[in-house]
Amino acid sequence: MPEQPYEPEGAIAGTGMGGAMDLATAEGETLERTPGGPAGTGPQQKPRSLWSDAWRDLRRNPVFIISAVVILFLVFISLWPSAITWMSPLKCDLAKAQEGSQPGHPFGFDGQGCDVYTRTVYGTRTSVTVGVCATLGVALLGSVLGGLAGFFGGVSDSFLSRITDIFFAIPVVLGGLVLLSVVTSNTVWPVVGFIVLLGWPQIARIARGSVITAKQNDYVQAARSLGASNSRILLRHIAPNAVAPVIVVATIALGTYIALEATLSFLGVGLKPPNVSWGIDISAASPYIRNAPHMLLWPAGALALTVLAFIMLGDAVRDALDPKLR
Repeated sequence: MPEQPYEPEGAIAGTGMGGAMDLATAEGETLERTPGGPAGTGPQQKPRSLWSDAWRDLRRNPVFIISAVVILFLVFISLWPSAITWMSPLKCDLAKAQEGSQPGHPFGFDGQGCDVYTRTVYGTRTSVTVGVCATLGVALLGSVLGGLAGFFGGVSDSFLSRITDIFFAIPVVLGGLVLLSVVTSNTVWPVVGFIVLLGWPQIARIARGSVITAKQNDYVQAARSLGASNSRILLRHIAPNAVAPVIVVATIALGTYIALEATLSFLGVGLKPPNVSWGIDISAASPYIRNAPHMLLWPAGALALTVLAFIMLGDAVRDALDPKLR
């Protein structure tokens, strides 16, 4: 019988159990050295998380890019309005009341002779301040209450559910007319407080459902069996995996809160003069919409653009953070 040619691979495989183990070890080392092995990743590549995947998708989404650019511009002019206008929003000239566009005054003048462009720019500060502060307050309060109720359950969960039902039954605009009509402070904080008071139940329900879903996962049960405390389980294991729906809802709600502030100011119970607000300017311009439509169109257009930008941003974030939409 002719001798078979010597093959190193066959020699290793044919030496019994030890040789097979050596072969498996060699193959494993080869796969580890190969970045594109069967698993698709090597040791040089870190495992991707939900947040890294979401950020990668957001960077490729034109809706996110456009809305983010608009929002960054709004934040810039709300912080430094004097960078794009040199006039004061309270400087008025009755001789120019209701006049249209002129050199140096592209948006014309309102009923008091104030520059509409300047008031539109300064109105951004009020809207962004109310929207951001109200969203932070709503997200913080709703997440804490909803997360605790969903984690502990029992009587606390039932009590929170009944409280949220009561707040959901209060009409927002009617509640604002009643509560803010007795407030004497002429700042943005009563409006922010009112929005937080009626806005937290929505976030609380979202946070409660996310926590209930997350605490049923195997890693939570494993941490509990290893003796982890409730605070560690809630903060280290549940909260990072339950916060995504809260971020999505809060981002979309930010635009809604800006529109709510303008609505309350339009009705006369939100911000009041001498504060500068798009709702105040729209209210003052509404009787003159036929004779001087520019007085209403510019602040109303700025309000619509701002609300649309935040809603588009929230939709993009939702699509990126929802694994079911991938």
